[in-house]
Amino acid sequence: MSERDDAPISPEPRLDAETPQDDQVTQEHQVPHPPPPPPPPLREPQQRFGPPPGTPRDTGAFPAVGRPPEPPQQWGQPPQPQQPPQPHQPPSGWPQGRGARQGPPGPPQFGWPPQQGQDPRATPQPPGSYAERIRADQLVPSRRVIPGRGWRRTVYKMTFGLINLGQSPDELRQAELEARIRVALRGHYKVGVMGKGGVGKTTVSASIGSVFAELRQEDRVVAIDADTAFGKLGSRVDPKAVGSYWELAGDQHLETFADVRNRVGNNSAGLFVLAGEASPARRRVLDPAIYREALSRLDRYFSITIVDCSSTMDTPVTQEVLRDLDALVIVSSPWVDGAAAAGQTMDWLANRGLTNLLRRTVVVLNDSDGHADKRTRTILAQQFAGQGQVVVEVPFDPHLRPGGVIDGTAEMSAPTRRKFVEIAAALAEHFPAGRERH
Repeated sequence: MSERDDAPISPEPRLDAETPQDDQVTQEHQVPHPPPPPPPPLREPQQRFGPPPGTPRDTGAFPAVGRPPEPPQQWGQPPQPQQPPQPHQPPSGWPQGRGARQGPPGPPQFGWPPQQGQDPRATPQPPGSYAERIRADQLVPSRRVIPGRGWRRTVYKMTFGLINLGQSPDELRQAELEARIRVALRGHYKVGVMGKGGVGKTTVSASIGSVFAELRQEDRVVAIDADTAFGKLGSRVDPKAVGSYWELAGDQHLETFADVRNRVGNNSAGLFVLAGEASPARRRVLDPAIYREALSRLDRYFSITIVDCSSTMDTPVTQEVLRDLDALVIVSSPWVDGAAAAGQTMDWLANRGLTNLLRRTVVVLNDSDGHADKRTRTILAQQFAGQGQVVVEVPFDPHLRPGGVIDGTAEMSAPTRRKFVEIAAALAEHFPAGRERH
């Protein structure tokens, strides 16, 4: 036996024997397989305006909104099979302690719209088409109207139009009143004018009619004389007028406006007039039948009628006039006796059940001689206004002297014309526009 054979045989190393190095490795790695590669770092979700990448766009299938992301896989754990989450339940791996979310899902977290319905935060659109919503008056800047008078007009002319301060508050108010007079009118409109003798009843009738005729060029306006005591309306509007009730009612060939035009007069404002019986030589008494026949013929061609009534309230013609009026003007002097007579007229109307007509009545305090006391005029205006009537004070104007011709409003003073425009605007408030007459 050789020395090599006599040497002790060292035992074979055991596979399960642990060395210090192996013990250190075993403590660090307790898995039989090598670890999986680390997952990519998580990113903070960013606000997007569309679905995340990879979502088909042609099917409209977006990922469920409001679902929490899957938690990262833990090191040293075998991959777990993914289970579909139950309805309204958090998916597998979501931290416990949060119960199932009840109710509708919250607002989207990633910025794309929800699958169904509309975004509740969206601003509701107004009804109508896009063309109806676009208004030129809101997009195109409007130009100021050139002032017609006063220092604003002077500044405009001195700067050759470079400085336009627009109309004054008084001009704006005047334009508003005239716009109310021009409002659409359906059918016919009849206004009666009453008052005792000497208060300017006929002057007020011709002036109101002239304002309507000037501002309503598309309509025809006529003033008729229903005063049975030798009315003077025809001579105040057109002294050359030769027609009267009897000629108009007896003409059997009134087929056009030109035929009627030969039976009435007119002034330069465009106001037509049907005169009464002015000549004492051939005294013809106006009766209700003649009045109705003449008025029915005028209604075919005239939209607005101003009736200058008699000073006597209980005449048959006045009774006939009151049956067909849409509005009333009661003229009073700015003195106590004239106001008392106007109050008696209103009481007489109320006692006969004409309360609806009184609601459409305008009281005019007419200063026909320029000697009215301001304090008395103010007290009378307050008393009439306290009864619910519109009250307008007309100042003295020498151009409206008794017996003079009222050839429109051009010769009136500015304050006087303004007052008659106010009267006409108050009457136009009751125009039967878009509704049936009483």
